Amino acid sequence: MKLAFIIDPIHKLDPCHDTSVALMEAGQILGHEIWITQANLLSVIDGQAWAVSQQVELVPVKLVEGRWLAVDNWFKLSPRIFIPLEEMDAVFMRTDPPINDAYLYATYILDYIDQNKTLVINNPAGIRSANEKMYALQFRECVPETIVSADKQVIREFVVAKAATILKPLGNKAGEGILFLQASDRNFNSIVELSTVHGQIPVMVQNYLPQAKEGDKRIILLNGQAIGALNRIASSSDFRNNMATGGTVAKTNITPREEEICTHLAAKLRQDGLIFVGIDVIGGYLTEVNVTSPTGVREIDRLNGTNLGYQVIQWVEANIHLRGK
Repeated sequence: MKLAFIIDPIHKLDPCHDTSVALMEAGQILGHEIWITQANLLSVIDGQAWAVSQQVELVPVKLVEGRWLAVDNWFKLSPRIFIPLEEMDAVFMRTDPPINDAYLYATYILDYIDQNKTLVINNPAGIRSANEKMYALQFRECVPETIVSADKQVIREFVVAKAATILKPLGNKAGEGILFLQASDRNFNSIVELSTVHGQIPVMVQNYLPQAKEGDKRIILLNGQAIGALNRIASSSDFRNNMATGGTVAKTNITPREEEICTHLAAKLRQDGLIFVGIDVIGGYLTEVNVTSPTGVREIDRLNGTNLGYQVIQWVEANIHLRGK
């Protein structure tokens, strides 16, 4: 198979951490051609999506004494060529947020891939419909008490009622801009004004879950099925559990309640073409559904001796075989 990955510049990726690299390595080891491109290198010509692309050869990381180790020159690129993406068997959209104009326009270009010929993971229309904060709200039985508003008074009334809350910008990633908010905070007005750009942009405010002190669980789903999980625990200097904010990771199990949450999501994820997804769960509550470039695979594999990348690529192989390509 030929597998294309739309990623951020490859030299900026961390082979010991980035899930995109883990997926590319798995595809290469399983005998497939790996190609890379970037969102700004996509075009539509004669009704087809094209990309300036390069084939990449990777030197896989190795697990040594519980740590992933990579060589300095861990990738080698072929010359760039301009090719229709329908020459690929599958295309992985793995560009990191923010979901800005450039990102959205890239998903519109990906709409011009005939998915009867080439599988796109995740479906571009599905990505557009699934804001990673808002998407979870349709599963009301799974989420903590939540409001979304740009109105300072609406936010204040909710925060007063809940005593302690978490405020989240709707378009950020990796814990950026997340704030712990109480009505007694002397900076309350300023926090809300800055976060909502003076009432112009809505934010999410959720009831604070005390179980967050025990960690924030990332669960990886493949076609609606949980295939692995890790627990992220905040550092002593930050309440956020994200790895990007200094959180550490720990081995964990998926509880019956979390399996139930995955079951609630599965049909909708499949309907929206959201094949590779990372959900965040705190204290048995769903807090986010990550569909753009969910991460955590390297850490899960390191802690559990698994190879989730193989599972993903083997699922793609089986799906493409069923399509008869």
